[in-house]
Amino acid sequence: MRFDVFTLFPEALEPYLQSSILKRASERDLVQFWMHNIRDWATDKHHITDDEPYGGGGGMIMKVEPIFAAVEDVVGVPPMCPVILLTPQGRLFTQEVARELVQQPRLALIAGRYEGLDERIRQHLVSDEISIGDYVLTGGELPALVLIDAITRLLPGVLGDPDAPLKDSHAKGLLEHPHYTRPADFRGWGVPDVLRSGNHALVDRWRREQSLRRTWERRAELLDTAELSEEDRIFLEELNVKRKT
Repeated sequence: MRFDVFTLFPEALEPYLQSSILKRASERDLVQFWMHNIRDWATDKHHITDDEPYGGGGGMIMKVEPIFAAVEDVVGVPPMCPVILLTPQGRLFTQEVARELVQQPRLALIAGRYEGLDERIRQHLVSDEISIGDYVLTGGELPALVLIDAITRLLPGVLGDPDAPLKDSHAKGLLEHPHYTRPADFRGWGVPDVLRSGNHALVDRWRREQSLRRTWERRAELLDTAELSEEDRIFLEELNVKRKT
């Protein structure tokens, strides 16, 4: 899979992309990260990429010409892959959206800056707009990294355990169960006996119940759309009864 990121600050993304799992995935050619500095497509001698807004007001607006030129030069006319603008006005990024986007062989991400982008970029170049939450950041570089990280780890072969993405929080609509490792005792705080029992069936059920309990306690709305078995529903009903008493 290939990511093309269009940004004014490629140096802000590169250290993260050259670390840990993303670095190993790139070295194994499971994914490619291409950073494109939008300034390289500005035609004036000062490489200006922003200007004052028509109608007045504070802040600067990213110019339409350099972004169009950059994306069309790299991705084609019309673009041969989805062109995603990272913006607080976009649809909310979720694990489901990550699973949707990982089906694409290539994605182009536009990281905006300043007060915003010329609206004609939204209207005539962008095919999707995505937000990582209801808050405002200085630019789209961090959201771009969030998308890249969440999507890349879903690619086959990226994680050591092929089933790991299926066990993550939100992977199947639930929050993940607690984890423990050595030592078995730390300051008098132990590890649940079931995890040391060697009984894999009991361990699996304990983890499932802990996942259900944690979701019920912290994000109960997720249970409305989660895939639940009859055994799961009985367990949740017992939790509800205990709460009422």
